[in-house]
Amino acid sequence: MVLEQDGRLLQITDYLHHTPGNLRSIIHIKTRDLQSGATGAQRLSSSDTREVAYLERKKAEYLYRESNGNFVFMDTDTYEQFQLSPEFVGDKMGFVKENEVCEVTFHGTTPVDVELPSTVVLEITEAEPATKGNTATNVKKDAVVETGMTVKVPAHISVGDKVKIRTADSEFLGRA
Repeated sequence: MVLEQDGRLLQITDYLHHTPGNLRSIIHIKTRDLQSGATGAQRLSSSDTREVAYLERKKAEYLYRESNGNFVFMDTDTYEQFQLSPEFVGDKMGFVKENEVCEVTFHGTTPVDVELPSTVVLEITEAEPATKGNTATNVKKDAVVETGMTVKVPAHISVGDKVKIRTADSEFLGRA
């Protein structure tokens, strides 16, 4: 859930409902500011009210990256194009190839978040050759995928292999 408070959008990341003895209930929430990324905590009583923000999720196709660094997306329903800055998307675009679809969350006309699928399949373009004898232990090496991002993969993975990667923590899950 996302709350609107003092012109900011606060996403609830954790909550605890607590009723001490025969007193009134207390709700503790942890929030993350969607614009700045700052986290915070609030203590609410059962009579407090907060305004819930209306957010709209749209499917958007990633088209290309401009020379100024901005990422260009297209709404798949209306075919309108919009740009997102590298500061806004952060490291997420290392998982997305051109012409792939992501979900972008909007508050009015302002984008507030880009949501990726939980796993992606990418091809290895650069990797060190496997060293004989290193396969007995869980030795990992750096490999570069087709989007230019570097991930840790097991020693037996080579150039041209397609691998499945978890987008939450860039962890190798297996061959695809």
